[in-house]
Formats: sequence, structure tokens, C-alpha cells
Amino acid sequence: MSRGFTLLEVLLAALLLGIGLSTVLVSMSQSQKMMLASAYTETAQEVMDWGEMAYPLEDVAEEDDLDVHETKAEELWEMISDERLSREQQEKYHGYTWERERIDRNARDEETARLGGIVPVRITVKWADNRRGDHEEESYVALWRKAER
Repeated sequence: MSRGFTLLEVLLAALLLGIGLSTVLVSMSQSQKMMLASAYTETAQEVMDWGEMAYPLEDVAEEDDLDVHETKAEELWEMISDERLSREQQEKYHGYTWERERIDRNARDEETARLGGIVPVRITVKWADNRRGDHEEESYVALWRKAER
């Protein structure tokens, strides 16, 4: 009876260990990507909230005032707060922009009246992923109701 492991047993153990380690490394990489995406989305939600505070949809009186061109996150913060962003916050929000636009600019007054004066508006936050060089955006649709006269 021989003592120790045969070459075949050692190779099989090494193969199984390699497969297990590579699986762990792949799952760690995917987890890191998900965490980064989650952080970007969370920051985008904060910028959306700032935009809503700086330019409340409820305060819009006329359809022509619905559109707000791209505004930097830092500018939104200055509009809603008396404090300045810290250096860390400036880095976090750098490259994030907020905008609001009417979706159907060609809708006639009759169509808007038929919908009860409701106008769909798209609110968008854009940012760039500096590590990958990708430009991303999050948006949602809100409804604005034209005031009755």
C-alpha cells in the first residue's frame, strides 16, 4: 500500500481549487460593479431631488416655463442651500447635470385640453462614469397640469 497522493489526485484537487477561486473572483468583480452602479444611481437621485427643490413643478404657471436647460449639480445646491459643498461633495457631484423638458412640444392646445390640461414632462439627470468613460442618465416622467382660467 502506497502512502501519499497520486499525481492524478493532486491535479484534480488543483483544478477544483482553481475553479472555486476563479468563481469567487468573478463574483467579487460583479459585486464591485453593482456597488458602483448603485452609488451612481443614489447620487443621481440626490441630484433629482435638488432639481425638484430648485425648480418646483408646482410653481410653474405657464407651459413655456416648464423647460429648464441642463443645470450643474453644484448650481442646484447653491440655489437651495446657504452652505457650500465640501471638497469631497464637489468631487462626488462633479459632472452631474439636471434638466426638465416638455415631452410633446408639438401637442396642440386642443390635445392638452382633451387630457384635462395635463402635460407630460421628462426630468433627467446625466453623468459620466470617469472610470469607464461612459455617459449615463436616469430620467422619469412627471405630469404638470395647466392651471384653469
